[in-house]
Amino acid sequence: MTKHEVTIDKTGDLAALVSFCVDSDKFKSNYQRNKFYRGLYGWRQKVKKGGKEYVYNRRGILDRIPNIKVDKSVYIVPVEVLDRVVDYLDTWRGKVDYKIFKVLLEEDRFKKMNTKEKGENEWIEVPVK
Repeated sequence: MTKHEVTIDKTGDLAALVSFCVDSDKFKSNYQRNKFYRGLYGWRQKVKKGGKEYVYNRRGILDRIPNIKVDKSVYIVPVEVLDRVVDYLDTWRGKVDYKIFKVLLEEDRFKKMNTKEKGENEWIEVPVK
């Protein structure tokens, strides 16, 4: 018997699980592939000017919307912002393939995520027999 129980509950918030795969060979260059990742994840830019160094945090699309990282290249987003993610991925059609699955989360899961204590695990593993 496991200490975690999985139950079927039809209440909660509808969300979308987005999984994508990048075909690196289809990009014209590493620069173009990096442009995709920077647009998605954001990046840290360092500029040296006048003997000083300035650091800018450039935000990507996932910095601007609530999301839960499930695994590498797999995220859960609220359905209300799904169009923004799909529009971005569609601009890279032919180079990036993606799939979307509907998921049901605990109520206010994204709100709970923002108030989560540091170090607290987002996911728990449930053994399957």
